This record gives sequence, C-alpha cells and structure tokens, in this order.
Amino acid sequence: MNFKHKLALVFDDNIKTVVWRNYVDYTIWALIALSTIQIFLSTYDSIVAKYGFWLEIVDIFTTICFTIEVSLRIWTIDLVEPKYQGWWGRVKYCFSFYGLIDVLSTYSYYVNFFIPLPVTMLKAIRIARLMKMFRYMKSFRLLTNAFASKKSELFVSMQFLVIVTMMLSFILYFSEHDAQPEAYSDGIVSVVWAFMQYIGDPGGFAENSPVTFVGRVIACVIGILGIAIFAVPAGLIGSGFTEAMEKEEKAEKTVANVEKLRLAFERKLDRNTRIQATPQFVSVADIQARLRMGIDDIFDAIDNSDHFRLVNLAATRTVDERAEDKLAVEHFHLNRPYGYMIDRKSNVTIVSPASLVDPCFYHFAYYFAKICGFNYVSRELGVVRPYKSFYLLGEDTMEQAGAKEYYDDLNMLTRGNNKVVVTLLVASGANEPVYPTQVHFGYGGKRGDESYDGADLTIKNVPLFDTMYKEMSDRLEKEFSIKCDRQRYHDTANTKMYLRHLENKDNIEGIVIRIAWSECLWNPAHVQISQTMGEVINKYYDNDKPVGTSDELKAKGIGYDGYDK
Repeated sequence: MNFKHKLALVFDDNIKTVVWRNYVDYTIWALIALSTIQIFLSTYDSIVAKYGFWLEIVDIFTTICFTIEVSLRIWTIDLVEPKYQGWWGRVKYCFSFYGLIDVLSTYSYYVNFFIPLPVTMLKAIRIARLMKMFRYMKSFRLLTNAFASKKSELFVSMQFLVIVTMMLSFILYFSEHDAQPEAYSDGIVSVVWAFMQYIGDPGGFAENSPVTFVGRVIACVIGILGIAIFAVPAGLIGSGFTEAMEKEEKAEKTVANVEKLRLAFERKLDRNTRIQATPQFVSVADIQARLRMGIDDIFDAIDNSDHFRLVNLAATRTVDERAEDKLAVEHFHLNRPYGYMIDRKSNVTIVSPASLVDPCFYHFAYYFAKICGFNYVSRELGVVRPYKSFYLLGEDTMEQAGAKEYYDDLNMLTRGNNKVVVTLLVASGANEPVYPTQVHFGYGGKRGDESYDGADLTIKNVPLFDTMYKEMSDRLEKEFSIKCDRQRYHDTANTKMYLRHLENKDNIEGIVIRIAWSECLWNPAHVQISQTMGEVINKYYDNDKPVGTSDELKAKGIGYDGYDK
C-alpha cells in the first residue's frame, strides 16, 4: 500500500477506523473549533486590541493546516470516491457540497492577496469551516438521506403549492384591482403578496390587505396553505428521517452479520496434512444453530459482502443420487474484478474458470495452488444466470465484466518458456452420471480418444505428460483408491477453449483436469488429495522445487486472512 492509498484511508470520513486515523480526524475537528473560536473572539474590539497579533497567528496557522488537508483530500479523492476519477473528476469534487466548502473556506485566503475581497465576505466564508464538521456527523447524514429519500414527494407537493398559489394570485388580482387599482396595479403584485404570506412578509412587500369578499376568502385559503407548506414537508421529512434511521440501523446490523458470518469460517486442522484449512462451506442450518442468525440475516450478510455466496450442495451430487436440496455458505477471496489472482513466479499456473458456478470448488483449487506455490487465477464474480463461461472464448465473452482483466492476467502469467497451465474443473455432479473413474485428464483431444494422436493438442511434450499422468494415476489409486482416465468421458477439442487463444499458446503445456465432486469436496482427504496432485505436477513441470507446508498454512486464523503469498 503506497503513501497515496494510506492518505485515502485517512480521508474516508470514518471516525471509527484504526486509532492513528482517528487522531487525524480529531485533529481536523480541533482545528475547526480553534478557527471558529478565533473568528468569534475577533468580533470583540477589546480582545483584538490586546491579542490581535496572536489571533492573526492562529488564523494563519489554521489556514495553512486546512490548505494541506484540503489539497491532500483533493489529490486522493479518486481513491476515496471512484466517481471522482481523473482531473475532471477532481474538478467535479470541488463543486460538490463538501468540496465547495473546502475550497471556498481555504483558498479564498490566498485569492485575497491578488483580488481584494470584502472583509465581511472573507469572514463569512471562513466561518463556513464549521460545515466541514457535517461530514463526520451521523445526524447530518441521516438528515440528508431523509431529504434524498423524499425528494420526489417534496417536489410534487411544491409543484402543487406553486400552481394553486399562482391560480389564487390571479383571482386575487381580478377581484382587488377595481377596488384598489393602485395597490394591485398588475398581476405580479398579487403573486408577490400571496407568496409573501408563507414567510411572514419580512420585507414588507404585502402590506395592502384585500378589501373585497372574494379577496378575503382567497387570503384565508392562502393562510391555510401557509400552514400546509410547513406541515406537509415536515411530515414527509419526518417520515424520511425515520426511514433513514431504520436503514442506518439495518446497515450497522448488516456489518455485524457479515463479521459473524466471517467468523464461521475459522480454520480447522486437517489431520492428514497438518494444515489449518478454511472450511469448504458452512451449512445454513449450522449458521442458524451456532451463530443465532436468522435466514434473512444470513441472506442480507451474503448480499452485502463480496466474499460469500449461497450454494446448493445438491448440485455437487450426481443425478443418480437424487440428493435433496441443502443450502450452505461458501467463502472465497477477491483481489481482481473477476475474482482472485496471485503471481507466485511459478512456471505453473492453476486456473479455475468456473468457481463462480461450481459450489465449493474454489477451496480445492485454491489449496491445490497454495500448497505447492503455483500461480493461481480463479473466476469468482459474474452473472450466474444466464451463465457465460470463461473456459470457452465466445464472441460475447470479452463483453462480460472482468473478462479483459482475466485474460490479461493469464497472458501475463504465461509469458516466456516452460509455462504450464493446469485448468481445474469438476465432474460427476449436477446432471452428470457416476463415472468409473474420478479424475479425468484432457489435453485437447476428442472424447473417447485416449491416444496422443489428435490434432491441435494443448500439450507439446507428450512423453513428459504421459510419464506425469502415469505417476499421478498410480499415486491417486494407491493412496486414495481414486482412478484416472485420459479423455474417456470429456471432450477438450473445442476450438473455443481459452488455452487455444492465449498469446503464448504455442509455448504452453495446457492440461485440463476434471475432478469428481465426490473426491474434491466430500472425500475427508480432499486437502491431501490436492497436495498429492500438486506435488506430482510440481515434480514434472516446476523443476521439482522443494514443496513443504509453509508457516502460513499452519497458522490458525479466519478464512483466507493472512495468505499474502
């Protein structure tokens, strides 16, 4: 995190952040109070005569401090609020409510050196610094939210009031013009008279009262409208204020629920590997029982977090099993617009293009890459229905959110020589039957073709792949009773497959591995399975670098926190 990002965290207007950022917020508060006191004391001639020099010093000091604060705030505003990106975005911020207060109350001091401004204007602008406090005040935020939520209703009521008042004003003119031709000489006089009644006529514009019967009736109606002009908006704003408070309370509750949900993914010891692993999922029933969260609270937390999704575990069972629906929550990591990417400077890149729609597969793919230090790319975000795959590069693929970044990252990770891309997918779930084998290898051939004679294969070194495949098959069957096959049940010959469209495709070893959900999710040894498979891949494709369980993987924690490498 660079200096600018750290400053952006300071200027987030949140006084409930970490301690050192709070100190900055409280310092700004103190400077606002000091500046206000200085302006107030300067209104006393006796104090100015005795302490004028020190008041001037305070004024200069606070102005310099605010100049630094405002300048840095404008510089970092694109990180605080993305809508203010670029040079023009910063200009737009300067004309926003808080931006205008910052600019006028600070930079006007320097403008006065070149263009003399009235003293009264300077002092009025300077006292506007008090309004900077609003950005930290919950009450002001609630009030603005109340106005914003009821602005349509307020506008409609104002329209009605203006139209009715205009109509009554002209009737007043027609009835009073003959009786008081000098007092009601034209229509604008009656219009001004009517509107002045609403605010008590502070300027004395409506001193001539109606004398005709019709004019007095209209005056009574306008008087009644004068009550309504305050009663209706007050009721609307009051209702909006109540709604804003309810939304604020709901937002605070949602934050608490998200944290409770996060704590549900406390790492647990995998006894086979001695790794402290994140749970693959936590069932909704378990969350209800252990965390005392209702269904609405769980759904609300998921909807307001980027790291959880609701999954149906029935989709991980084969069609023959006829599994009942079972809802669960899955936790995953994000650092890219499409999902997650980490560059570990490995020759091998593990790609999970369908974690978005394959329940709980992120966990298996993540640890597959993490344990052996492989690069990792995973798609976690997008539209589930209708689903557009990143595995197949269709005409509309690049139009999807995050697709460009996804393929840019893949191209970046696969530049150079000796690069290997291992695509991980699931099998034997949803509408698929049970296959005699559980791990299915593909390398660009047609379904049923287990030879290496197919055209346009995605592997270049066939002998190396064949040796790796045989060792992988032997170890999985010996250690876990898992059987493997080569392209027996799944086709990888599709010309749209993304491996055929990478920039460095001619120098990449592209392997597709489909793993049955029964092994990558429901097998108690799933972490050990991913470790074993990763070790074999590492042996043949990543120069057989040392593989060991890092201290990170042995550390207790919550979810994927602390996994920085």
